[in-house]
Amino acid sequence: MEITIRPVTQEDKTEWLRMRKGIWPEAPDEYLDYDMDDVLSSDRNAVFFALLEGSPVGMIEVHLKESAEGCFSSPVGYLEAWFVNEDMRGKGAAGALIDAAENWARTKGCRDMASDTWLENAVSIRAHAKMGYSEVERLVHFVKQL
Repeated sequence: MEITIRPVTQEDKTEWLRMRKGIWPEAPDEYLDYDMDDVLSSDRNAVFFALLEGSPVGMIEVHLKESAEGCFSSPVGYLEAWFVNEDMRGKGAAGALIDAAENWARTKGCRDMASDTWLENAVSIRAHAKMGYSEVERLVHFVKQL
């Protein structure tokens, strides 16, 4: 079973949206697809599919940021979204996607790669750790209606 990687294109938006919904199932489609064209048209973003026998089984979105928690260089590659179909987890797709994102960031002059996840997302926390990412801080956000 060989995983291959390729950039996502405009023609892939339906499958890409399906995978975004896999990450954020509670979010409305309008929220999940509002920025897809912008992401694809900017050289500060990249989206890659992991493919098995030509079919997408995972995706990763990476973005350039000027800074990120725990990073002291700029720009910083930032993992914005990362998804692998449940039946493909633990079979190399996640690692291949991370490699593609990190290689893209290196070509953009990045020395650091960063990411985030929700405090309660133990699966994501374990996946990040497995890929060599270290936790640098925890944050709680507050809001007050005025």
